[in-house]
Amino acid sequence: MSSVTASVSPVRRLLSRLNLQQYVVYFGFIAIFLFFAVVLRDSGFLTQRNLVNIILQTAPATIMAIGLVFVLSAGEIDLSFGSTVAVSALCAAMAMAAYPGAALPLGVAAGIGSGLLIGAINGALVAWLRLPSFLVTLATMGLFAGVARSLTQLRSIPVTDPLFTGIFGSGSILGVPSLVIWCIIGIAVGHLVYRQTRFGAHVLATGDNSRAAQVSGIEVPRIRLWIFMISGGLAGLAGLLYAGRLQAAKYTLGETDLMTVIAAVIVGGTLLNGGKGSIIGALVGSLLMGMLNNGLILMGLSVSDQMIVRGLIILAAVAVSLREKTR
Repeated sequence: MSSVTASVSPVRRLLSRLNLQQYVVYFGFIAIFLFFAVVLRDSGFLTQRNLVNIILQTAPATIMAIGLVFVLSAGEIDLSFGSTVAVSALCAAMAMAAYPGAALPLGVAAGIGSGLLIGAINGALVAWLRLPSFLVTLATMGLFAGVARSLTQLRSIPVTDPLFTGIFGSGSILGVPSLVIWCIIGIAVGHLVYRQTRFGAHVLATGDNSRAAQVSGIEVPRIRLWIFMISGGLAGLAGLLYAGRLQAAKYTLGETDLMTVIAAVIVGGTLLNGGKGSIIGALVGSLLMGMLNNGLILMGLSVSDQMIVRGLIILAAVAVSLREKTR
């Protein structure tokens, strides 16, 4: 009996050192994939076309999730990125329609610039006026949703420039879709900045304890301004990806992404109260949410049922996040 106990104790010590919560998203991804692979084996879930379609559909959400990781890690929240997507896409489409001779550079500048401007507004209100980010971004979410609707009087704007749609939508390089390439670039750069730079360390320190970070010499207001600009700029890029893939811009773009992106980021291991996050986890979380939506549709569930499932996942992820933070 003693020998059995002796052999088990090293295993227990090893498990105690490992933070298994950070691997939940990976286990969950594999479990859900296997579930759908078995249940929907005759519904086309495992076909190459369907799996690629899941990746392409989640590309804008993945880009938005990168920005939200920075915001949540600093102890803030951004609820306005969905409205930012719509405004950025519409501004890009309007610029390209007005100046077709320079469609690509003007479209990119208008789209990314709009996102950065909205992020700067959010960041300035939070950093310098010290307003709660939840209330600020809740207000700007409604404000810019109204702006998106008034820009074109609820009409969609076609995006016909082939170079733009190729780079941001339907194109490919060596057989790899451009949307996948943008995700790879975004994840690689985001992970590098988040894990390997002083800025990333300052973001985590701000989210862990903003007062201690301020005392240690970190310019907390500037960090808060930058994280919202990152979120806004990446939402602008997501707007370009939507416009390029759909070859049109409409005020409804990004409207349903709020729950999905927040769920992807929290499920991916980013704490709701700040101080810890994962760019790679956000990628896996985004793919998990995309796969979940795809599987539920193939199973014939209604939109309301899909919303219920996503809501339950968010509740579970928030519970895990808050429990880990209080340890």
